[in-house]
Amino acid sequence: MDDSGSPPIFPNVRTPEDVFRDFRGRRAGIIKALTTDVENFYKLCDPEKENLCLYGLSNETWEVTLPAEEVPPELPEPALGINFARDGMAEKDWLMLVAAHSDAWLIAVAFYFGARFGFDKDARRRLFTMISNLPTVYEAVTGSGKKQSKPPTSNGKSKSGTKPSKKPNSNSKPVKQSLPKQEEQTIKEEGGYKCGMCGGSYYENGELWIGCDSCPNWYHGDCVGVTPAKAEHIKKYRCPSCSNKRSRE
Repeated sequence: MDDSGSPPIFPNVRTPEDVFRDFRGRRAGIIKALTTDVENFYKLCDPEKENLCLYGLSNETWEVTLPAEEVPPELPEPALGINFARDGMAEKDWLMLVAAHSDAWLIAVAFYFGARFGFDKDARRRLFTMISNLPTVYEAVTGSGKKQSKPPTSNGKSKSGTKPSKKPNSNSKPVKQSLPKQEEQTIKEEGGYKCGMCGGSYYENGELWIGCDSCPNWYHGDCVGVTPAKAEHIKKYRCPSCSNKRSRE
């Protein structure tokens, strides 16, 4: 275990892909704290407590706790004392501030691992490229990183054989895309839809997707923590960005 309470990546497998997997898990945890779990996160950041930090863990969870006691710590530390600024700012501005500091921390941890594992120039570039292909935490929290594209004009069919619309056909539940290769190519050429969280293509390897009922955006199930089992019980879905807006109202 490292000092963030998260299990370290496998010590015998030291590749940029392993570090990126760790980065992506920590990032997902922080995004949850600042969006879907924002009410709980807000309560935990009590200004009456000591200096607190927000940690993203590699298993896609998060925690608010005190920083490591030893100097220097095992890993770079997040911004200290985020709780002290909570009541002195508008909630939206405070969340944006925490998000920006969290982005800096995630990069620091990733390249700390890169240095410790002896990554050369090409390995560092590969790691940086993978990280840069994801929206930042700041973009995910503010919605500024969403990549909008026009719906396909032809041949864009969902599982039911109808043209994709804002929502899936069955009570807005996620739909697994299963398209002929020719249609997949057409969608790619026409831009297709993009995941509102990671920017990945809408039609990709038959993955689980879900459309928000409060905005036009679609998401990978993995990006927003929706599994096929959870999807069966969702009647009306609100994406992390819309859930965050609602909690502030």
